[in-house]
Amino acid sequence: MSEPDAKPTPPPPIVVGGRAPGRAHHPRGLAVLFVTELWERFSFYGMRSLLTLYMTRVLRYSDRRAYGVYGAYGALVYACPLAGGVLADRLLGYRVAVLLGAVLMALGHFVMAIRHELALYAALALLCLGNGFFKPNISSLVGRLYAPGDPRRDAGFTIFYMGINTGAFLAPLVCGSLGERVDWHWGFGLAGVGMLIALLWFGRGRAALEGHGEPPSLEALTARRWLGLDALQLTLLGSLAAVPLLALALQRPQLLGWLLYGAGAAVYGGLIWAALRADVTTRGRLLLALVLMACSTVFWALFEQAGSSLTLFAERHVDRSLAHGPLGALLSTLAPGARLKELPASVLQAANPLFLIVLALPVAALWTALKRRAADPSTPNKFGLALLQLGLGYLVLVAGTAWADAQARVPLHWLLALYLLHTMGELCLSPIGLSAMTRLAPPRLASTVMGAWFLASSYSHHFGGLIASMTALPNTAAGAAPAAAAALQQYAMVFTRLGYLALAVGALLLVGARWLRRPLRGLE
Repeated sequence: MSEPDAKPTPPPPIVVGGRAPGRAHHPRGLAVLFVTELWERFSFYGMRSLLTLYMTRVLRYSDRRAYGVYGAYGALVYACPLAGGVLADRLLGYRVAVLLGAVLMALGHFVMAIRHELALYAALALLCLGNGFFKPNISSLVGRLYAPGDPRRDAGFTIFYMGINTGAFLAPLVCGSLGERVDWHWGFGLAGVGMLIALLWFGRGRAALEGHGEPPSLEALTARRWLGLDALQLTLLGSLAAVPLLALALQRPQLLGWLLYGAGAAVYGGLIWAALRADVTTRGRLLLALVLMACSTVFWALFEQAGSSLTLFAERHVDRSLAHGPLGALLSTLAPGARLKELPASVLQAANPLFLIVLALPVAALWTALKRRAADPSTPNKFGLALLQLGLGYLVLVAGTAWADAQARVPLHWLLALYLLHTMGELCLSPIGLSAMTRLAPPRLASTVMGAWFLASSYSHHFGGLIASMTALPNTAAGAAPAAAAALQQYAMVFTRLGYLALAVGALLLVGARWLRRPLRGLE
């Protein structure tokens, strides 16, 4: 890092793999993890782009019931990584856990293609379990590729985040369009193909990981235990046995909520206890990690309306025709004579990852440049900026409702403006948060802390489901859309409250950042 008064130098170009003298070279393993995560996220977001619409259109669920199932699914997707992280730390190792998770998720996606309501819940349960093994451990692998204090770490996580969002961008365009316009189950099946590609790519990239993420003890992993089965086989059988229980929990979101509260009390209480027993430095870092988790819960509860209330808002209250508004005028200028059609509602979920792909590298370069000038915002400051932009996104969309047409449809560019602001907020929080967790956690608790980070996201989805339910009018019948004007007013009221909540929490973080950054000394 240059001295504060030294002449700043431009950030070096970022290169993944290969040798490039004078450039910020990243480990070869980052390319393996980048592509693996790309295809895994293709499968995840391909299914997600269709899920709420499938439940309301095909299964004829009411808005409230669809939001409840969606929120319960998101909660379990991010609760299961806690168990997966602990098992990886103590027994499986990161690499084996990622492979096991990929197998379970591939199975879940193909079960999703079966035309039966029970298959929906079995598939969602398999996806939750698979994600529990996959998600925390592939993120931990990224952190293991960099030595402590390596200035490339944040840039590496941002590059990894680009892989996430490349898959997330392609998925709604392909799976969403195929599902809505051809057959829902073809869209779900294509998501399964993406998961198979992720599994095969990661399996062949072991050498590039250079020994990172191997089991703590190969003997303990392969030792014969109950009924002559080894630990890996027993883990797989136990996961399959848990499918009916998780499927039942998905159908009862309220019960799941109480289970999450109990799990959270145990997990976060345990981390607080570990912090109190640790030395002063470790205590401060663990407590800061818990504060960041709480703030991320608020952020993601509001952000993840994209797959629930914002999806139905886009379907019912957004003019999705490409021939209208400023966007239509621009496209007509670029491609005169082209036939501009109405976009499927699921395809609009590609806006956020598209903005991320465009902005991720410039933001990574910005953080690097600021770090060289000793002007890089601290992690708490970045979280505060994230929440401010999240709140502004909702308030911009609410302002756009003043331009709604006679059918209570808002011009498309107002929704795109929300996604742009949310994306800018996400880049200030999500890759930075992942990186912060790997730095703040003591080595013996690395995946446990990462699992707790994803458990915070579990709470986000649970609360997000409750928030989404606030947008549904109480007299809306199953599978029926409410009166357009009244529904738009309800959305505007809820989104206004969300905007002000995000602004308030973001402002508190910015005010307290001076004190919150102290445990990060020597790590940033």
